[in-house]
Order: sequence, then structure tokens, then C-alpha cells
Amino acid sequence: MAQQENQPDRLKFSCLICLDLLKDPVTPSCGHSYCMNCIESFWDGEDQKGIHSCPQCRKTFIPRPVLKKNIMLADLIEELKKTGLQAAPADHRYAGPEDVACDFCTGRKLKAIKSCLVCLASYCEKHLQPHYDVAPLKKHKLVEPSKNLQENICSRHDEVMKMFCRTDQKCICYLCSVDEHKGHDTVSAAAERTERQRELEEKQKKIQHLIQDREKDVKLLQQEVEAINHSADKTVEDSEKIFTELIRLLQKRSSDVKQQIRSQQETEVSRVKDVQEKLEQEITELKRKDAELEQLSHTEDHNQFLLNYPSLPALSESTHSSSINIRPLRHFEDVTAAVSELREKLQDVLRDSWTNISLMVTGVDVLLSEPESEPEPKSRAGFLKYSCEITLDPNTAQTHLKLSEGNRKVVLMDQPQIYPSHPDRFTHYHQVLSRESLTGRCYWEVEWSGGGVFIAVAYKKISIAGSGHNCGFGNTDKSWALNCFQFAYQLVHNNISTFISGPVSSRVGVYLDHKAGILSFYRVSESMTLIHRVQTRFTEPLLAGVYVYHNGGSAEFCKLV
Repeated sequence: MAQQENQPDRLKFSCLICLDLLKDPVTPSCGHSYCMNCIESFWDGEDQKGIHSCPQCRKTFIPRPVLKKNIMLADLIEELKKTGLQAAPADHRYAGPEDVACDFCTGRKLKAIKSCLVCLASYCEKHLQPHYDVAPLKKHKLVEPSKNLQENICSRHDEVMKMFCRTDQKCICYLCSVDEHKGHDTVSAAAERTERQRELEEKQKKIQHLIQDREKDVKLLQQEVEAINHSADKTVEDSEKIFTELIRLLQKRSSDVKQQIRSQQETEVSRVKDVQEKLEQEITELKRKDAELEQLSHTEDHNQFLLNYPSLPALSESTHSSSINIRPLRHFEDVTAAVSELREKLQDVLRDSWTNISLMVTGVDVLLSEPESEPEPKSRAGFLKYSCEITLDPNTAQTHLKLSEGNRKVVLMDQPQIYPSHPDRFTHYHQVLSRESLTGRCYWEVEWSGGGVFIAVAYKKISIAGSGHNCGFGNTDKSWALNCFQFAYQLVHNNISTFISGPVSSRVGVYLDHKAGILSFYRVSESMTLIHRVQTRFTEPLLAGVYVYHNGGSAEFCKLV
């Protein structure tokens, strides 16, 4: 309760721009107070006008006032803050720049909570109340707040647009329906909305079904990802173990070779040293005997020489150097050569095995990919390999179309033709479909004359009866149409048009690769010139079709074989 009593005090000391307690308060000559930053920012936006005003009372100032801080008011606010005065909470009921404002509020406008499609106005909670209390207003259509209400007003008659012209596919008012749209197929906007709503719901069902299918596919793919990761991780682990064992085996063999070499080294060195030791002993003995002989050779007394000479011991059989058989100095080099040979053999094995291993790794292909489609032919002779005979179905021909030449030619007549009633017949657009369903790779040519024609392909479930937009070739996602007229071409699909400039030929070739999702149109003269190529995904067989839109105009499916 005390808080409510203090509320007026808060408002008295709040900035009228930011609704917060005044900061560095300033007061222009009109007497209203603002935060210095708030009013300066407000006036910055008015600088271009050259006139500055008070946001509250709209008093103008020329030139722009020079503001100084209101020290007394600032001190008062600081004192009040110490006693518990806080900033007033911002009133979020007021409309901001992004909000829809109430059309009936004066001064600062509140946010609208509803818009009325009959009144073409938006209301806050207070001003909306009559729509709940007054009987005639209760029938009005209320929607979420909208800034686009004026788009419902006819710019020509300034009336609410409650009608829809199916012929021109646009919203109109009642006066339009009896004026410029007289004779057109018109319905109430509500009726058209109901029909479009049904179509929308059907599309939603299909989309939701596709979403469910795709979610299942995503789940399967996620499981496959987990399986791939698990398999790859296990294979890496197993491969590391195998290579570790191979490395360990090579290290073991390396150790064995090293041990054998060292053992043989020790044996051979020992044998050589034994022989060396014996030779050194023999050398010592021989040197001793040589010294004795040297001493005897210097005896001057002949009798003593002759007396001592026979007493010298006879030389024993000596092992001289020629008795030692030393092989060529290769020692362990043969072992090195043998190890090198092993290395080369292992490299060969690893190279061959690595090729197989690499092929096994790259051969892991989880998703079944489509086989590559054959390339599109480059010449007319190449296209003619896929030529197909197309005849038109009289049961689909609009009544002003006359078929001839074995149902291969169609002419738009001034007077209706006599055809039996049939559910597949086009009733508005001057169109006709083929008898033949088209799949695989097909090629045909159409010779046309007159003001212009549409050369098309369509799914069988394209809308037939009625004058609705969906019935026309190219107006939905169920058909693709090339509009051929005197100076250019126009490709239409799903109501999106692509203009193609260039010379126009009276004969057009159509190439279809159903599986690859390719639909190509060619200008046929002395050579084949691509007009336009469509790359998509066809979900069911297609029918060929034509739409002749000028009296006397014709189109003929040519005999190619």
C-alpha cells in the first residue's frame, strides 16, 4: 500500500522520455524536466528541421537551447533515493517502434492486442471492448495485431477487397468484380481461402509424410554412421595390433640376427687369435735361434765355430704364412646382402598387400549410388536414337481444340468442337495431353505456328476441370512448360518464369531422361541449339502436352521415324 502511495512521487521525478528517474536533470524554458542525455538525443534528431521542441508540450525553441544541469532538482532526487524512492517501472503497455499501436489512443499510444478486418483498425484492450459488448461489432473478424491492414483496401475504389478473381489470381473489391473483372471467374475471398486451405492441408500432409520418411532415413543413416564408426574404430584397433605384432616379429628377427652375428664374430675372432698366439710363440722361438746363429757367426776362432756349429738344434717344421688360408675379405657382408634381400621382398609384399588393403578401404560404400546416366546426345542423330511417337488423347482436349493427322496435330478453333463428356478433359485452358506415358529416355519434336504455344510435360494428376490457376501448364509443381512466342522463350514451372532471349525456331526438340531428372528443350534448325535444361527429380511418369493460346495457332508432334 505504501508503495502505491509513493507512485505519484516517482512519476513526478521521472524523465518523460525514458520513464526512469531523472539523471542529470535539465529543464527547458517550458518547465518540463528530462535527463540531459535523453533530451539532447531527442533534439539531435530534430537538428535537420532547425526547430527544437519539448516532447511533452510541443513548445518550440529557436535556436536550440543550451542546457545546464538543474542542481537543486538533482540534489532533491538524490535525497529522495536515500529515503527509498526507486525508478518507476517502464510501462510495457505502450507501443514501441516494432509494435502495432492502437488507432484510437490519443497522445502516447498503447499496444494493440487485436486488429479488426472489418473496421481495418487496431485496438488496445480498452478500445477493443465494444467489439465484445456491441452486438453488430461482435460479428467482426478479429485477428492478431497487423500493420498490413491497408493492403486489404482496393487502391482504385477505396473499398475492402472481399472478392477473389481466379482468372487474374488477385484479390478485388465488389466494384472491381462488376467493372474491370466483369465476366471473370470470381468468388468470395473466404471461398477461395477455403479451397486454398484444403490444398494447403493436402500439401502439409504430404510434407509431413515426407518429413516422417526423411526422419526415418535420418535415423537409419545415424545408425549407419554409428556402425561405420564402430567398424572403423575396431579395424584401426585390430590393424594396430597386427602391425605391432609384425613390428615385434621384425624386432625379434633383428635381435636374432644380431645375436648370431655377435656369436659368430666371437667364435671366428677366438679361432684367429689362437692361430695368432701360436704364430707369435713361433716367432719368439725363431728369434731366439736367430740370435744364437748371429752370435756363432761372429766367433773368430775357427775351431770353436766348428766345434759349436753341429750342436745347434735342427730347425723344426715351421708353419709359414703360406699355410694359412685367408678367404676374400667379405666377412659378414653376405649377411647384410641377405638382410637387404629380405627387406626388398618385404617391401614387395607390403606394396602388393597395401594395394589390396587400400582397395578394401576405398571399397567401403554404404550408400547405394545411382549408376551414372549416359551423357546427353550432342547431335540430332544422337537424339533420334531415343525418338518416340506421341499421339494426343482426344479425351483431354479442350473443346476448342481440333485434332488431326492421326491425333498428332492440334489447332485452336474459333468454334467449339463436338467431343463427348469426359472427366479427363481440360475445361478452361486450351490444352491437351498425350496418350503415352513417358519414362526412361525419350525424344520428340513439335512444329508450331501462330501467335504462340506452350510445349509441356506434366504428371497425370495435374488439375483438369475448372478454370483455376492450377490447371495451366507450368503454374504448379506438377508440370514444366516452354512458352514459345515470336521473339523469345519462357520456361515456366511452379508459377516461376525464366525468360530466354535469342532467335526463335518453329520446331522445338524435347529430350527427357526421366531417371536422371533431365528435361531439355532444343531449337531445331540446321543444328541443335539448347534453349533451356531442367535438372530435377521426377517422381512418376510424365505426359507430353501443348497449350495453344491464339486462334488459328497449331502444334504438331512430328513423325521422326
